[in-house]
Amino acid sequence: MKIINKIKVLATAIIVMAGLSSCEDFLSRPTIDNYTIDGFYQTDEQCFQAVNPIYNSPWYDFQRGFVKIGDALSGNVFYGTDNAYQSFVLKSSDEDIRNESASLWSVNAYCNTLIENIDLKAGPKVTEKAKNTVKGEALTWKAMTYFYLVRCFGAVPIIHNNSEIIASSDVNNIYKNKTEDVYTYIVKTLEKAIEFLPEENATGRIDKFSAYGLLAKVYLAKSGFGQNGTRVQADLDKAAEYAKKVIDESGRKLTPVYSDIFRLQNNFSDESLIAWHWTVSNNWTSQNTFQSDLGLAGFSEFADSWGTWVGLTVDLQNAFGENASSLTRNNNDARRKATMMMQGDHYEYFWADKGGFDYDWKKPNSSDGSLTVTYGVGTGSNCVKHLVGNNGDHVAGSKMGMNRMATSLSTHILRLADVYLIYAEAKLGNASSTSDAGALSAFNAVRGRSVKNYVNKSSITFDDIFNERRLELACEGDFWFDFVRLSYYKESDARARLAAQERGYWNGLEGFYKGQADASTVTMGSWKVSSSNIKFTIPFPDTDLAANPRLNEEPVSFDFSSIGY
Repeated sequence: MKIINKIKVLATAIIVMAGLSSCEDFLSRPTIDNYTIDGFYQTDEQCFQAVNPIYNSPWYDFQRGFVKIGDALSGNVFYGTDNAYQSFVLKSSDEDIRNESASLWSVNAYCNTLIENIDLKAGPKVTEKAKNTVKGEALTWKAMTYFYLVRCFGAVPIIHNNSEIIASSDVNNIYKNKTEDVYTYIVKTLEKAIEFLPEENATGRIDKFSAYGLLAKVYLAKSGFGQNGTRVQADLDKAAEYAKKVIDESGRKLTPVYSDIFRLQNNFSDESLIAWHWTVSNNWTSQNTFQSDLGLAGFSEFADSWGTWVGLTVDLQNAFGENASSLTRNNNDARRKATMMMQGDHYEYFWADKGGFDYDWKKPNSSDGSLTVTYGVGTGSNCVKHLVGNNGDHVAGSKMGMNRMATSLSTHILRLADVYLIYAEAKLGNASSTSDAGALSAFNAVRGRSVKNYVNKSSITFDDIFNERRLELACEGDFWFDFVRLSYYKESDARARLAAQERGYWNGLEGFYKGQADASTVTMGSWKVSSSNIKFTIPFPDTDLAANPRLNEEPVSFDFSSIGY
């Protein structure tokens, strides 16, 4: 497996990934020329510097998979009807799958090595609190890694200790472990992280409530695995219990204005429980490159955006009650405009030094002519989340400039609103509807934040929650995993929902938007995925299969007596 190469590198030189200095104090990193591993880990500060890179660099190659799997497979993001993620024709040779796998295994290897080094190499001046906090952060990231792995690939090998694997003679002969064992391992890992983590940590860092929130999400997914039609009540109860702890005890509140969550100045907002915190530095892989993949061509001064033909699907527009074949926007839900650009939208927070950005196919230039964007996607909408804007916007939000294919906008992986909806769904459980006060309070708080003149619901169903999750978390790499979770116990339902989605595009939008034709010239090129193509696991990359033929064999049980927790 490709993981072995990553393990070897990280086991011998964890500091290598620590690279150069960062722009954020809590993400500062040691310069590698000044230390050896044995001479490092001598102060609390050095221990925190060692864990800082896990908040960005090893995750870098997962960025494209984050969007393509999380939102293209799920019917939120449009790459074209011939795209493998659009049509569910994924192959082991897919470059993004290779990169995603390599990235996830790199994170796991980094976490394992860090935990081992803290235990073996921390000097006498390092406080117990610092050691525990750093290990808790690493364990939470490790759990997050396996949560992605099991929901993407299904059964995967559990690599608990790098040194033991390297010392064995079976480094390319590792069996997959059963999916249920992987979930048990994630739970145990998070429980150990919670033992170590403080209730309050430095700004932007993982704390005890971050781990509780992730544990709630894990239990919600776990509750349906291997079931038929209903979910395990004990797991649902655990999901509700841990989500409730975050809601009641963390002191965190929902950000009042939805679009503010995704601005640079809110990189470390109250609502963000776990995030990748990117930086613009000389250390390649520490930066956010989402804007390059998703932003309209010409959106920044660096000629580094090529997302003109990456759109938001007609189906997602329908979910928001919008229609790109009309020039009338309902704007009833603030999340629509904060998620997808549509004809006529104005964004005061993009190109702010130029009077804002207008999504208008008739006038693609900024007022001073310094930036020119290219429109063209057939769905009539482009992505908003993950975008910063121009360099002036970046300086205004972070006090420093961006660079080519590099911004420092954080990517929120687990938000408080997600935990609210997890709680509502866990309380609903296997019932057709619920009027539970706590579930209603959580659901109504999320929906009420964004919907104009919202009237609180007095009862909610699974469809209410499922659809709300889509609107709240669209383009945040999450919706596909809602389908995976549903497929665990209601596969035919998950398959039917996906097959019903409109994944096509509009013909004639350009002429209509530019006033060269009327609305009657716009027609729908309907396209829907074949139900027979839909699979709820993605294939292992060919590089991993070639290196470890055991991945083609049936999974085995994991020996939990072999680990320390």
